[in-house]
Amino acid sequence: MADHIVSAPNPAVQAATLVLVRDGPGGLETLMVVRHHEIDFARGAAVFPGGKVAAADRDERLRRHLRSSVTLDGDDAALRIAAVREAFEESGLLLARRHGRLLDADALSELWRRWHERTAASAEAFVDMVRAESLELALDLLHPFAHWVTPEVSPKRFDTYFYIAAAPPGQVASHDGREAVDSFWVNPRDALRDCEDGRRVIIFPTLCNLALLGTSPDADAAIAAARARAVRRIQPTLGRHGDGRHIPVLPADSGYPPLSSALMNLVAR
Repeated sequence: MADHIVSAPNPAVQAATLVLVRDGPGGLETLMVVRHHEIDFARGAAVFPGGKVAAADRDERLRRHLRSSVTLDGDDAALRIAAVREAFEESGLLLARRHGRLLDADALSELWRRWHERTAASAEAFVDMVRAESLELALDLLHPFAHWVTPEVSPKRFDTYFYIAAAPPGQVASHDGREAVDSFWVNPRDALRDCEDGRRVIIFPTLCNLALLGTSPDADAAIAAARARAVRRIQPTLGRHGDGRHIPVLPADSGYPPLSSALMNLVAR
């Protein structure tokens, strides 16, 4: 009898996501972008800006463009750089300083005009921009928010670190039109309702992190909660919906608020 061969799960690619927050007229708001329908992951979905870690995010020359007080190991630094780089590429917002001050709207607009085409095409160009423009990457403003790993049964897997940061004052989001076709600020609870009502497509990890974010009334509280919370590695398993479809299931002690039955019905497959 032939041995039963169990295939190994696909490796999870390291990725980083930036949860940018600010205070709006109705309280806490977070920035989301809508993924292009032709890309290979979360197509057409509203997500936080983010993407895969690139080799350029580990370029040692970027170490000279951090505050001297910032001490990060190689992985943490690369993940934070990836989060900042991807947020710039997808939303036009950049957590960086020049001469000790965060970039304002005018400085950001000029950077976007000169560099966006190049940085959108190549992660190495982001390194060139940081060096040529004498920027200091504000990695010290990023705080760990969550850590999610795609289930082993999935064909495309990511090992994603989420960071939260206050949006740079005065900067204006400008989606890239390639990976992201729209960008908008939204209260986390409103985003969940938009998904329930069919106005937005939002994938399960984003729904869960919106629900967690929505437990805070404003930006300062959201960042304080993240700093006080121990970040756990979350890897959903698959359970059964009432109608037999599969649903993602979180560990009982994950610390995440439960999603509504309407949302769980949407993510069942």
